[in-house]
Amino acid sequence: MLVMPVTRLAAFVLVRPHYPENVGAAARAIKTMGITDFALVKPGRLAVPEHEMALKMAVKSWDVLEGARRVESLAEAIDGIELVFATTSRRGVSGIVSPRRAAEMASAAAAFGRRTAFVFGNEKTGLGEADLELCGERLRIPMAADQPSINLAQAVQIVAYELFLAGLAVRAAAPADVPPTDGGGADGVDSAT
Repeated sequence: MLVMPVTRLAAFVLVRPHYPENVGAAARAIKTMGITDFALVKPGRLAVPEHEMALKMAVKSWDVLEGARRVESLAEAIDGIELVFATTSRRGVSGIVSPRRAAEMASAAAAFGRRTAFVFGNEKTGLGEADLELCGERLRIPMAADQPSINLAQAVQIVAYELFLAGLAVRAAAPADVPPTDGGGADGVDSAT
């Protein structure tokens, strides 16, 4: 698996997820982009990694799904993480950045060894005010239609993809005589994974 600083230092957090399919699909989404740090804050009764639908949707990403940290609070999930983005579909919130801009910010933080977390709320209600207050940044996925939001796992995939692209841009910009900082060999493959 290709591992880059921005993806290695990124955590994805689902707060009170309701559907096991979204938990499994989110694990798959982040793994495809080289991210393995996954946390579930108070998942619903069914939204647990061992649920058969979560396992079904996590195709070849069972290690990420089974390794998901289960915590009681968002504060516990983001403890020690310097840059935290809350995802929101709410209008009228100031200071919103796009997934691309968030990925650029995460990439800049990763250059200094700083970790980033991306926090996603419940499928029905999103993040509550108390959870939003714990996050220093806000992120919204732009949409053309007057649709209030997109599927949770799809939102995770979009953000993870932008992180991956940001990591590739940093790799491409690195001078040829500088060894890779992603733990990989000349081919960029991390033999430890």
